[in-house]
Parts: sequence; C-alpha cells; structure tokens
Amino acid sequence: MRSTNENETGTSGEQEKQPGAGPKKIRIHPRWIAILCLVAIGVLYALLPTKVSIGPVWTLLAIEVVFLLPFMIATLTRRRVSLVTLRTGSLILLGIVTLTLAVGIGHLITTLKGDVNGLNLIRSGLLLYGFNILMFALWYWEIDGGGPDMRQQSGHQAADFMFPQQMGGNDGNWTPHFFDYLYLAFTGATAFSPTDTMPLSHRAKFLMMLEATLALIIISFVVSRAINII
Repeated sequence: MRSTNENETGTSGEQEKQPGAGPKKIRIHPRWIAILCLVAIGVLYALLPTKVSIGPVWTLLAIEVVFLLPFMIATLTRRRVSLVTLRTGSLILLGIVTLTLAVGIGHLITTLKGDVNGLNLIRSGLLLYGFNILMFALWYWEIDGGGPDMRQQSGHQAADFMFPQQMGGNDGNWTPHFFDYLYLAFTGATAFSPTDTMPLSHRAKFLMMLEATLALIIISFVVSRAINII
C-alpha cells in the first residue's frame, strides 16, 4: 500500500501534467558545465590576436556575463524561471557566439594575404578550432530533444540525435550528458561526418554541416598556410 506522501506526490504530478494550467515554470538544474564551456569559449576568443577579434578581446566574455548572470543568480537563489525564457536566452547567446566565430575566421583568412608569422597563425587556427568544437557541443546539448530539461523527463526518446545507447529498443531511461555532445562535436570537427551518433532532424544535420564546414575552412586555409610558411 502506498503511503500518504506517495499518494500526494502522485496527485501533484498528475496536476502538473494537466493542460491549461498556465505557463510551465521549471527550477533551473545546475548547468555549471555548460557555463564553464561558455567561459572557456570567451577565454579562447580573448587569446586571439587583436586583428582577428572584433573590438576589445574581452568583448565576448562581457556579452556572456550579461546573458549568464541572471540565470546564475536564479540558480543560486533557487528561483523558478520560465522554460521559454531560459531557452530563448540560451539560443540568442549561442547565435551571437556563432556569428563571432564566423567573423573571426573571416578576419583570420584575410591575414593570409599579408606577411604573417607561421607559429602565430597556427596558434590562432587552433584557438578557433577549439572555439568551434565547444560552441557546437553547446548547440547540440541545447537543441536535442527540446533541451536538457525536457530530456530529463521520463520516457524521453531520441529526437535530434541517435546515440548508441538509444539503439536496439531503448526504454528511455538513458539520457545523454554534456560530455556526449562534446564528443559528438569533436568527432564532427575532425572526421567531418557522423561517427557513432546519427543526426535525425533537419536542424541537427544543418548544425553538423555548419560545424564541419567551419572546421574544414580553418584546417585547409589557415593551418595549411601556416605550415607552408614555417
């Protein structure tokens, strides 16, 4: 026989699932790994030469702080935040980071026309390559199955990416962690194609195509030119 607390919990869970109960509010789960990843991206950008970056080297870090500070405060104070607000802010920030990377790669390519130092060029190329991997790991982590909060719901099935653990009659108990998306981004930037994880949706395929394209540009135009100079 169930206890009274268990009955109350079950009733509460059923009420939360009822439609028309108003905007869904969630308690922000600890996202420190993703936040540290964003900080790492800002640091990589700050290490780029000034002729490659846009404005001051700390610009991207400052933008990240503006977006992340409210969410960090909400996490520390255990306040509830709208899921729509959380995802919208995350996607806008990722869009800004993606634009920053694309412009940085464009600026770096323009430096190939002049007299450049080979070692500095390799250093810039590696920084942008790491930037690319971390950024798309965040993209995959954010979009897959409606986001990390939706993936924590019971019965979650593969939506945008099919990991090996989700093949062969997965019962929905396994959910990917951030490292799984980091590995997916790393293999996509090095192999330029899916390895053990398959994209299922159009947006997942588009993001993997974009990541492979940016990585190919960095390697073919930047690193190869630097090796020739050395």
